[in-house]
Amino acid sequence: MSNATILIADDDEDIRLALNLLLSAQGYQIIEAANAKEIIIQSNQQQPDLVLLDMNFSRDTTSGQEGLAILEQLQPLNIPVILMTAWGSIELAVEGLQKGANDFIEKPWNKLKLLNSIKQQLSFSRVKEQNQGYRQLLAGENKKAWVCQSPSMQAIETLVAQIAPTDANILILGENGTGKSLLAERIHQLSSRQQAPLIAVNMAAIPDNLFESELFGHQKGAFTDAKQNRVGRFQLAEKGTLFFDEIGSLPLTLQPKLLRVLETGHYEILGSSQTQVADVRLISATNANLNQLISEQAFRQDLLYRLNTIVITIPPLRERLEDISDLANCFITKFSEKYRKQALSISPCALSKLKQHSWPGNIREFSHVIERAVLLTSGDKITAQQLLLENADSTDDSVMLQPLEQAEKQLIEKAMTVTGGQVIEAAKLLDISRNALYRRLEKFAIHHVE
Repeated sequence: MSNATILIADDDEDIRLALNLLLSAQGYQIIEAANAKEIIIQSNQQQPDLVLLDMNFSRDTTSGQEGLAILEQLQPLNIPVILMTAWGSIELAVEGLQKGANDFIEKPWNKLKLLNSIKQQLSFSRVKEQNQGYRQLLAGENKKAWVCQSPSMQAIETLVAQIAPTDANILILGENGTGKSLLAERIHQLSSRQQAPLIAVNMAAIPDNLFESELFGHQKGAFTDAKQNRVGRFQLAEKGTLFFDEIGSLPLTLQPKLLRVLETGHYEILGSSQTQVADVRLISATNANLNQLISEQAFRQDLLYRLNTIVITIPPLRERLEDISDLANCFITKFSEKYRKQALSISPCALSKLKQHSWPGNIREFSHVIERAVLLTSGDKITAQQLLLENADSTDDSVMLQPLEQAEKQLIEKAMTVTGGQVIEAAKLLDISRNALYRRLEKFAIHHVE
């Protein structure tokens, strides 16, 4: 990140000079401060992109307490801070990281390690800024889509109001498409961490060999393909919420790696020996039966105990018919605005049709049906015919016998129709991986949207 401004905060003039020469040569803009008062003034006035903060000033030369006090004063400014001291210790490092520091460097510093740490923290800060607008947009959309008129959803709403302000780990259960990620976003927005990031991780989409890199990050050169520093999800979610979607799909061999950080709160970036302290609120979600996976020795019971401090089960849409009307109006408004259509309403017959449908794809399927209806409507009212649900359900309990391959093709075609050709959404609806669906689409020559 060239042209970034770095504040060097140290009472030793020689240290400031050495760092100034080193960092100026890398293209950074440098400002300096020699005492606590100057540090706070410069940080407020200049708004540097990063602070290199010595831990010992005039008060004493060994304890690091003055540096920790300055660190606390810098926290409201949301400026990344790297601590420096010639009297390093694990205890002091952990205390500094717990109070908001982003990294810890001992004097005399290793030049490459220092430059890598600065580059990584600046990159991390830039990613958080880029994600801020997206998170605000997502929060606004989710707030509009949250409907809880049915008794079962009212019970969830009451529970969420109680637990959202805490830091308790939450496990959300429910069928595909019921809105587990939407609930996670709502909990985050009602928590004390709402101003910090919400970072979602699809556990089913992470390759086994990249698991640690994705979650904890890596430094350049940590392994063969590590051509640049990477910020891990735990760092991206610092002081915010980390959402593990599809946690039941995490391979057994990787579960101990996650369990360790959940138990201790500590982890290491690949290629670094510096211990990091995780400060995140954890929310997990799955449509799997974790107790059954435990009995099959496919999921660790001790990991479940770390995840399920509070368990929330979202009911399927077929069990919350009282919400159908409000959900319909919510999505009609959303998609009318998206496609710049006039204000639409829904006919009583169409509403009745929605309530009769079994909704195997739950809210996700419901959203696609309403979106399609909005597109097909030329007047000011959505009719039952425009929902295209006439043959979607069968009340016949019998199953038509046909070749298995033909049945599979028909099921995939239906999923692709319901989701408007979106592969990721169709894969979730079919409860298979995206790659597995791609193979079948190619096999049956079915059109899809990239």
